[in-house]
Amino acid sequence: MRIAMVSEHASPLAAIGGVDAGGQNVHVLELGKALAAAGHEVTVWTRRDDERTPDRVAVEPGLTVRHVRAGPAVPVPKDELVPYLPAFARALTADWEGEPPDIVHGHFWMSGMVAVSAASRVRTRRSGLPVVQTFHALGSVKRRHQGKDDTSPRGRVAAERAVAGRVDRVIATCTDEVFELARLGAPRRRTTVVPCGVDTLAFAPEGPVALRGARPRLVTVGRLVRRKGVDEVIGALRRLPGVELVVAGGPAGPATSAALDADPDIRRLRHAAATAGVVDRVRFLGAVPRSDVPALLRSADAVVCVPWYEPFGIVPLEAMACGRAVVASAVGGIQDTVVDQVTGLLVPPRRPDALAAALRGVLAAPTQGLAFGIAGRDRVLARYGWDRIAECTLAVYDEVMAERAGRPVPSGPDELPDDRDDREDHGSAHVYGVAR
Repeated sequence: MRIAMVSEHASPLAAIGGVDAGGQNVHVLELGKALAAAGHEVTVWTRRDDERTPDRVAVEPGLTVRHVRAGPAVPVPKDELVPYLPAFARALTADWEGEPPDIVHGHFWMSGMVAVSAASRVRTRRSGLPVVQTFHALGSVKRRHQGKDDTSPRGRVAAERAVAGRVDRVIATCTDEVFELARLGAPRRRTTVVPCGVDTLAFAPEGPVALRGARPRLVTVGRLVRRKGVDEVIGALRRLPGVELVVAGGPAGPATSAALDADPDIRRLRHAAATAGVVDRVRFLGAVPRSDVPALLRSADAVVCVPWYEPFGIVPLEAMACGRAVVASAVGGIQDTVVDQVTGLLVPPRRPDALAAALRGVLAAPTQGLAFGIAGRDRVLARYGWDRIAECTLAVYDEVMAERAGRPVPSGPDELPDDRDDREDHGSAHVYGVAR
């Protein structure tokens, strides 16, 4: 199968931890690799943000990244990319008319706009190319949690509604997203839950461990924007004497003092640490190379992930895969992956006091933390390996293509029942791989 993935701002080749480089970049890269390993031809289309970047980058056999000229070849914040989407769509249309993919998979709402526009114009098929969409985050949720601080372009929610109504299938990454999509008007019969995954070979309990001292260590990994909750972790640290916090995320490139000093998010967090009186116990690493993340996670007594909201949340899965205890906020997809009191602890978001209490309990009972880590590793191996996620995604592709061709819809991988509150009704939405 020839698969075209559109990821306009989130290049799978980007360094993780910058302002616009996070879980979506990882998802696109790892899903692409898993689909290629299964024998499919995958091309990821992303916007060129550097003149020195080659047009094509062969990541590995079967997986290629194509860089599209749409706007200036410099980094542009994703919320400012809308004017360049028509040029992106025209470039894809021109390429696909000569060599059409079998299916198109858009990642993020702007990619969905591009994918729908380009796929509908390809004249090699009467009704255009089939399109599957993963939003990764929804504007309605962002607006609800960030209010006036939401920098999304005007019209985002309307655009998401239009994309959800026009694509052949929407892939939600967690069960909560199904209900948000329903509010947008996405038909549940065309919504399937397929979670994100984790590389269970790279992220494993065995392997190198980052250097550390005798202090109990907390680790947080990811973007440092306000909604990710690192401020709350620093607030909790004030209640945890003798505990250190290592923060991975921030500006890409060498983590020089000048680079860290110039980053507005790190300046904000340093101020928070000074206010809390914990400056000497917080260490900022900047953006950590992907290959170094497992060793950093293994060095932690607990990995903390407490965003205000989170469409999925890959870091908790990666920590579980490394056999580490996880303390996370009970939001979004984290509620699917982290089982409270089994693989870690769930706490309310934006509550440093509750977070501190949970962390105090984990750090005071190393045996419990070890048990959380063992259970987390088992859960990841059973449900969240990228081969499993690729299998579920391919099942969606096969169903869509069969529906387009008027063929009987093939049976996909075994569906795993979701055992969250029985009062929640998923309607006829398919749920793959999210059971506890």
